[in-house]
Amino acid sequence: MTLLYPPRIIFSSLFVALAVLAVSCGQKAPAYRDLNKNGKMDVYEDSTKSVDARVEDLLSQMNLEEKAGMMFINGVYINDDGTLERKPDAQGLAARLPTASDYIEKKHMNHMNYWDAPGVKAMAEGYNAMQKMAENTRLGIPVTIASDPRNYFSNNIFAMAARGFSQWPEQLGFAAIGDDTLVRKFADMARQEYVAVGIREALHPMADLATEPRWARVSGTFGEDAQLSSRMVKGYILGFQGEQLGPQSVACMTKHFSGGGPQKEGLDPHFEFQKGQVYPGNNFEYHIIPFLAAFEAHTASIMPYYGVPTGQTSEDVGFSYNKEIITGLLRGKYKYDGVVCTDWGLITDAPMGPGIIWPARAWGVEHLSRAERVQKVIEAGCDQFGGESSPELVIELVKTGKVSEARLDESVRRLLRQKFVLGLFDHPYVDVEKAVQIVGNDEFVRAGEAAQRRSFTLLKNEAKTLPLQTGSVKIYVKNVDPAVAAQYGQVVNDPKEADFAILRLNTPWYPVETKNPFALGFHHGDLDFKGAEKDSILQLLAAVPTIVDIYLDRPAVIPEINANARALLANYGASDAALLDIIFGKAKPGGKLPFELPSSMEAVRKQKEDVPHDSENPLYPFGAGLSY
Repeated sequence: MTLLYPPRIIFSSLFVALAVLAVSCGQKAPAYRDLNKNGKMDVYEDSTKSVDARVEDLLSQMNLEEKAGMMFINGVYINDDGTLERKPDAQGLAARLPTASDYIEKKHMNHMNYWDAPGVKAMAEGYNAMQKMAENTRLGIPVTIASDPRNYFSNNIFAMAARGFSQWPEQLGFAAIGDDTLVRKFADMARQEYVAVGIREALHPMADLATEPRWARVSGTFGEDAQLSSRMVKGYILGFQGEQLGPQSVACMTKHFSGGGPQKEGLDPHFEFQKGQVYPGNNFEYHIIPFLAAFEAHTASIMPYYGVPTGQTSEDVGFSYNKEIITGLLRGKYKYDGVVCTDWGLITDAPMGPGIIWPARAWGVEHLSRAERVQKVIEAGCDQFGGESSPELVIELVKTGKVSEARLDESVRRLLRQKFVLGLFDHPYVDVEKAVQIVGNDEFVRAGEAAQRRSFTLLKNEAKTLPLQTGSVKIYVKNVDPAVAAQYGQVVNDPKEADFAILRLNTPWYPVETKNPFALGFHHGDLDFKGAEKDSILQLLAAVPTIVDIYLDRPAVIPEINANARALLANYGASDAALLDIIFGKAKPGGKLPFELPSSMEAVRKQKEDVPHDSENPLYPFGAGLSY
């Protein structure tokens, strides 16, 4: 028997005929996207089927290369005009990062994250272009885009450029307010902005506890108290994800299990000068408490940190390499079955300039080859490699029999399930014009600005100096935009002519001696002002009654400044206008300190890195804060 038409055309025609028949009988045929281009609706393309059935169908069609590619996520860029190809005059990240096509078409990757990003319209257009590129691959698996926080008013190294998004205080600011309902409201608004431009995975919140005040990442936490942090973490995840993950959710990757706070002397294990966390107070379990809240809120993903949990397991290796942490504790004791993704850059060294190499954060296993590191991470129980794009190493491990394909399937199932639940297989594209309307809309912006103001913590108000009266008061400002200040009082150029000075400060930090330019931007070191900088501050405070505002990205040591200031405020990411509204009574401070302010660096050095509330005779205790 000779077929006049190939079987594919026959089956495709039959499907169309059945669809027409269903419509003629009053039944609505299910819409589908023919992602594998075979002319029929496969189970994984059928939105009426269960997620589990769709996952298993797609998994059965994936080859080894596609499975390996899914296990990697790395940074990608979009040009300012919304295009994806590298421009001849590209600079910065756009000159260094692979293109979307390098990942999607060559490496079969479909998870990417943004660092720098263009404006809202271009971001949405570029996202759609990536999804179209992914749709044209063999199986049409959609892309999941992730991002670090984009909604914080911050110059912190871990806060992504806002570029049109509403701006709120950092996590510490929400902890200062202490209102988990507000946190959930913020997260819901941020969720809407993320979804509008196609960001469907949040590489946050941080559930780490800031028990070591010198740690460079304190600003990303909810402070040092486990109970407060737990309430904030739960509200945050529920705002981004909803009561359960779905097509309008942003999946949260809560970090950094099992708590990244107790870093020795506050030095961060992003770098080789600090590879291990320490627990002199035998307080390992305390740091897990906020993660229990994350599990209760069904966080979609978990990210372990870089450091070695020194002395806590039988093998002193980094968290993502540590089977007792990932499989024993996270998977076993806490029954967590979501995605576990490593922190960025555990496998591959990174060139940082002529003669400068940033070594992979393979702490405890530096001697292993890249392939052996990948094998150990997989055996530990992780599903995905952050900041890496080397699926060929996974392929090599399977082909040499060192890792089974069945083991890959365990991780790929989790990753596929998340994509299906988020609705990416059915509705991957965004409405560009709608994105422009949603991101940074007036309602969201006003809510963020109100939260900035509410998060201010008033620590001192001598003789009820605050609030000042708007209008005739003469003010001298330093580190404040004079044009903004002029809307509140008469700005003078000489502090001797002023009724009050307004001084904005940042918590001091001192870079570690290193050639790594990224490391030089981390806020490490002592927390007190020194030398000429300190003298100039105290001179101003002696010359005129001064209102001091300090940005607390870490607990500052400021006893002399406190003693000489007429009023002292703390912020956690806030504009000049927000500060001046507080000072002149247009808004009221509502924050309480989310950590102690130590009285001296000697007291800081005596603290145990893993213990909260243990600063000797603090200048201000946890929870301090006045009102008016």
